[in-house]
Amino acid sequence: MVNSSYQQSSRVSGSLKDVKFQSMSARETSELGFFAEHYAAEYLKSKGYEIVGHNYRKPWGEIDVIASKDGVIIFAEVKANKKDIPGFEPELRVNRDKQYRMARIARTYLSDKNYSSGQPWQMDVLSVCFDKERGVAKIRHYKNI
Repeated sequence: MVNSSYQQSSRVSGSLKDVKFQSMSARETSELGFFAEHYAAEYLKSKGYEIVGHNYRKPWGEIDVIASKDGVIIFAEVKANKKDIPGFEPELRVNRDKQYRMARIARTYLSDKNYSSGQPWQMDVLSVCFDKERGVAKIRHYKNI
C-alpha cells in the first residue's frame, strides 16, 4: 500500500452483538463486508463526514462508501478481517492495481453525477478488524492514498 496519512485506531460506538456478529460463519463472508462498511460509515460520520453514497458499481469496480467533508468528495475502500493479525492487516490488500481501479471508478462517479472537472476528491482506505470477544471494531483510516 502506498504511504499515506494514517489516523490512529478508533472505536465505533455500538455493539457487534446488535448485528449478530457472534453467529457469523465462513459462508457469510459478504456479511463481514456489509458489517465493515456499516462500521466504516459510522466512523466517518463520527468524524464529521457526510455519507453521500454506498456501493457505487461499474463493470471494472466498486466504491464501498462515498463521503464528503469540507468540499472534498472521499471515495473510501473498506477492507475487513475477523481478527487483527499482524502481517495480515486488511489494508495490505489495497495494491496498486486496486488503487488504479478505484481512481478510474471515482472519476466515472464524478462524471456521472455531473461534478465540475475541478471538484476536489481523494481516495481513502478504511481497515476494519473485528474483536468478537469484546464486541468492538478497530478501524484504521488511511487518507488520500
